[in-house]
Amino acid sequence: MAAVKKARLPNVPKEELLEFYRTMLLIRRFEEKAGQLYGMGLIGGFCHLYIGQEAVVVGLEAAANAGDQRITSYRDHGHMLACGMDPKGVMAELTGREGGYSKGKGGSMHMFSKEKEFYGGHGIVGAQVPIGTGLAFANKYRDCESVSFTYFGDGSANQGQVYESFNMAALWQLPVVFVIENNQYAMGTAQKRSTSTPDIHTRGKAFGIPGEAVDGMDVLAVKSAGEKAVKHCRSGKGPYILEVKTYRYRGHSMSDPAKYRTREEVQKVREERDPIDHVRQLLLTGKHVGEDGLKTIDREVKDVVNEAAEFAKDSPEPAGSELWTDIYDEAV
Repeated sequence: MAAVKKARLPNVPKEELLEFYRTMLLIRRFEEKAGQLYGMGLIGGFCHLYIGQEAVVVGLEAAANAGDQRITSYRDHGHMLACGMDPKGVMAELTGREGGYSKGKGGSMHMFSKEKEFYGGHGIVGAQVPIGTGLAFANKYRDCESVSFTYFGDGSANQGQVYESFNMAALWQLPVVFVIENNQYAMGTAQKRSTSTPDIHTRGKAFGIPGEAVDGMDVLAVKSAGEKAVKHCRSGKGPYILEVKTYRYRGHSMSDPAKYRTREEVQKVREERDPIDHVRQLLLTGKHVGEDGLKTIDREVKDVVNEAAEFAKDSPEPAGSELWTDIYDEAV
């Protein structure tokens, strides 16, 4: 009987795998806590959770350099945490407290951090795409090597302003990575019922923009594709499209019961393709860490999230006078 070949493990340093695991787990636990606070009435308005999509932003952040920008839609908490924003400030903003990144006035969909080159959080579907293209234009105008990571979803991919942005980015060879986070359902409509092509990244061909589809549940695959896209942009060849095929476990927002898909479908993805469990198995199989080590990381992450929640609860609400601040920027 022929010997069975053992599957080769990816040649990834232990430290890198652990960092992927920790960051994805932080996003997952943070979002779970945000869901709890929403249920308690401590978060108002809309709240869109990133649970299930963690590998997308963590993989792409691993391909980014200092100075690169990122901009996304309203499903944005994961992007904030992945680029190094303080969980306390993010949670405080979710709960509308003055300790938040927008002083409690922006909420879930409108947070920014100039320090971390994070430019939102945008509530209007697809509105961030022209802005992300503008960030890339500024990079080229200033003759710097920074790249704009412009995230949007499969639903946004049907917006006209996206294709205006594609045209301008291709025409001027702007250094922007258009990241389509295809979680397959837009708000509640399956991609096959709303989109004429099975692969959305191919729409860039009309503008001469190269692109590819990526397994968004595999952080290593996302990082590898991200490095390829970034290299293309930094070399002056213009934009690149990554269609990262992922899956969200929760509804579109906290108010969405997600009855347009079966529990069995969601459970099957959780059991067979969960991005965090994938890295967990790599760590265990490669003997990089044991079960006790993973439990320690989980406790540490939970402590960070609980501390963020307590900070948010203790932070005061913004004063009434804040209604009149941050409205105009006076030119000198």
